[in-house]
Amino acid sequence: MKYIMAHDLGTSGNKATLFDEEGKLIHSCVSSYRTAYSAGNRAEQNPEDWWKAITETTRQLLQVVPAEEIAGIALSGQMMGCLCVDKNGKPLRPHLLYCDQRAVREEAFLTYRMNPAEFYEITGHRISASYSIEKLMWIKEHEPEVFANTYKMLNAKDYINFRLCGMMATDSSDASGTNAYDLNRWAWSEEIIETAGLDVSLFPEVRSSIDVIGEITTEAARETGLKAGTPVICGGGDGSCAGVGVGSVSPGATYNYLGSSSWIALTVKEPVIDPQRRTMNWAHVVPGMLHPSGTMQTTGASYNWMVNQLCQYEKQQAGTLGKEVYELIDEQILKSPLGANKLLFLPYMLGERTPRWNMDAKGVFVGLTVNHTHGDMLRAVMEGITLNLGFIVNIFRNHLPINKMTVIGGGAKNPVWQQMMADIYNTEIEIPNYLEEATSMGAAVLAGIGSGLFKDFQVIDRFIRIQKTVTPIPENVEKYKAIMPVFDHTYHALCDIYSELAELKI
Repeated sequence: MKYIMAHDLGTSGNKATLFDEEGKLIHSCVSSYRTAYSAGNRAEQNPEDWWKAITETTRQLLQVVPAEEIAGIALSGQMMGCLCVDKNGKPLRPHLLYCDQRAVREEAFLTYRMNPAEFYEITGHRISASYSIEKLMWIKEHEPEVFANTYKMLNAKDYINFRLCGMMATDSSDASGTNAYDLNRWAWSEEIIETAGLDVSLFPEVRSSIDVIGEITTEAARETGLKAGTPVICGGGDGSCAGVGVGSVSPGATYNYLGSSSWIALTVKEPVIDPQRRTMNWAHVVPGMLHPSGTMQTTGASYNWMVNQLCQYEKQQAGTLGKEVYELIDEQILKSPLGANKLLFLPYMLGERTPRWNMDAKGVFVGLTVNHTHGDMLRAVMEGITLNLGFIVNIFRNHLPINKMTVIGGGAKNPVWQQMMADIYNTEIEIPNYLEEATSMGAAVLAGIGSGLFKDFQVIDRFIRIQKTVTPIPENVEKYKAIMPVFDHTYHALCDIYSELAELKI
């Protein structure tokens, strides 16, 4: 029996998983690391912490199966970062995470120098401080000594691959998260890179996600316990790997991840060009395919705020009654009618990306009266989150039909939420057997194909099975259709207020 090792190098830690050739999850483990946050929306990590997490979790997995039986290893990783390394692959400064927003002037510079609509058609993304090239521009301007010694800019999984096999490379999915990659030519955009005042040589070679880019070196074998010579497969960005892990490998397959943030994504052959640039296009880890998505900032984060701030009673009662707090919350929500007695909640607790692209937006209850109940407020929060996601679904529905959607992540466990999604999205909701393993599972499939263990991406059918299907209730669908435009109008009516709050000096 051969096994596949996958690592999901995320924002808060590394999740290592071991699958057999039949797609069965054998073992998983996690090693956490810290993020250093500072003023000005800055967020950095130490790459050495990633490597420590990789070595620790790899050795834990190798206690389950011997290193000789590992057919290959691949990573998925956090995207849109910026790590400057020298010719020896040594990091020159901490890694800038996707959520680091310091490069606002660089964003403004690119916006001034390039047509934003043309930029979007080239890269599939808006010009934004969130992306890698803007971060690298910031380093050039503010840390010239670091920039002068920079040989390559890498993303997280690319750095770990270098530590494993000595090769500096990236894949198309991670490249498409840099704001420097031309999705029409599947190559670095010389136009954008030159406009940014950079050189294309700073960007690594782009390989297929299923390419073997090297083998475990003697040094990496000593540190990880892996066998020297074990194939290292290029891997991909976490979003696209998650797409593989839910079976979104063929045109039209759609899924929704419900975590702290949330995204809706699908697999297509041609870019989905939204005239308002509300959604994004990424290169898929499936060669030749694209992975359009719309991302919401605070899905689970809004829900968790609700639990922590509005559900103290349920928390107290859960222990007394021997129930989960979420069961008691659902009981309250079910006491409130659809529409929460005309109470709306705008879930913009950390600003919003899709569909608003307004970082000044805030969370709001609208329509609150003395007659509203605790259950109404809880339902309004869950409905507000789902209505916002429903807008993303409808943007994609303007381009292609969506008749069913696989839902994964922590929120997918909730039966009340499952029905709400079916009704608001007006589509069948499918719940698979694995809800929180999709990203590492996708990386495992890449490792299996790259090492020759699997023939193609259809092997994902060995890994996942649909456990439950939830169908929309026609009466509910019509009611939510009536709420949607009011919800949208409410957001737009408050935009000036959001700006005034942002500028308020108190």
